[in-house]
Amino acid sequence: MFKKTKSDYISWMMIIGAVILLLEVTFFNNGLIFSLFISSAMVYLGRKAMPQKFGKFLFWGGIIIFSASVFHMITFRFLLLAILIHFVIQFAGSKRNPKVYSPVVKMEEEPKPSEQIISRKPLFGNMFFGQQRTPDHVYEWNDINIQTGVGDSVIDLSYTVLPKGETVIFIRNFIGNVQIYVPYDYEVSIHHSVLMGSTTVFEHQESKMFNQVFHLQTPVYEKAEQKVKILTSVFFGDIEVKRI
Repeated sequence: MFKKTKSDYISWMMIIGAVILLLEVTFFNNGLIFSLFISSAMVYLGRKAMPQKFGKFLFWGGIIIFSASVFHMITFRFLLLAILIHFVIQFAGSKRNPKVYSPVVKMEEEPKPSEQIISRKPLFGNMFFGQQRTPDHVYEWNDINIQTGVGDSVIDLSYTVLPKGETVIFIRNFIGNVQIYVPYDYEVSIHHSVLMGSTTVFEHQESKMFNQVFHLQTPVYEKAEQKVKILTSVFFGDIEVKRI
């Protein structure tokens, strides 16, 4: 019952927050979208111009403007208030209904066979800032599924052996570039979504893309025994897929 109430509370807070955000953008703060767009563009352009002083100025200026815009949002203040109320309700509930722990004596039973689970270390991890790239030496492949804030991702498949079947690379990036180097032996399918950036996939090039989604794949992808499926979503940034 408590779990259901908690779930309903969170759902209502999300709905109310979305309504407040819509009202704020529509009636009370028309320049919010513009300021967030400008600050994001400053961060993107500043990062591309680094390490020049002008690039650093744009990057950190964009970060400051973006943070200030978020902190001054009515929606942000509502979420802080909702989190505070949530903790107060939880604290009050724990006082009214404290948990009681009693020792439980279990009779010996025949051990049940357990399902074996293998843990594998991922190549990349989620991160807010920084660059990630595959090693410059032979490494063991694991499928990639990450989301990053500000930073580049470089994946070189020439130093690993891909398993038979479909290999998946899934990257969601806010600001930054994605570079993927694929050997000639592998067929490729790419689904890419971008708000602003450029795209280079083998011989296919598009220098200026704005709020677009596209899908490209090599001719015999469906019949290939070894193939690479690339799914990327980038807010501001470029993607480059090259043969190596």
